[in-house]
Amino acid sequence: MNSVPLSIGTYIPTKHNTLLISTKNSNSQTTTNPIPHFIKSSVPVNKLNESSPLFRRREALTTLGLIFSETFFKQSNIEAIAGECEFTVTPSGLAYCDKVVGTGPEAVKGQLIKAHYIGKLENGKVFDSSYNRGKPLTFRVGVGEVIKGWDQGILGGDGFPPMLAGGKRKLKIPPELGYGIRGAGCRGGTCIIPPDSVLLFDVEFVGKA
Repeated sequence: MNSVPLSIGTYIPTKHNTLLISTKNSNSQTTTNPIPHFIKSSVPVNKLNESSPLFRRREALTTLGLIFSETFFKQSNIEAIAGECEFTVTPSGLAYCDKVVGTGPEAVKGQLIKAHYIGKLENGKVFDSSYNRGKPLTFRVGVGEVIKGWDQGILGGDGFPPMLAGGKRKLKIPPELGYGIRGAGCRGGTCIIPPDSVLLFDVEFVGKA
């Protein structure tokens, strides 16, 4: 049987369970545009008219404020988009992208390591998170203690690099490298991870345990 971050047989989830460990079982705050407020005048605003120099100056500064605001928010959106990384698909079907390339040593097969993660389904639903538990997952990488997609995604191979300690990588794991046709966390006809699910993980390789 394929190992999974969990091979689920008679798995019963609790709030302390992690869906990554392999068990080899047989069977708004609303904001406004920043308009300058530094013009002071003894002339009441309701007495100003369109021919007043002060009115024209106030209008010009207001327009500049609106232009600045629009430019600022457009730039913020551009930066947010630039912060997203594009998946590279490997020959095994695993896809990855590096959000942060680490500066520490790479993971070695059989090594006991620590990693933080957030696991999601394709619809965006989070099914597990080590951050919520306040501690990283500790496991031996590359020996089947976690699903194949994790082992491959951390160790690299097939022409893509291994993770380095301190790195953050997004993984898109096809069913055959995840929980396959059985799914995971199944009980009473429902599954936390449905069969044939594509999994999305944000993985942070903390380092050697």
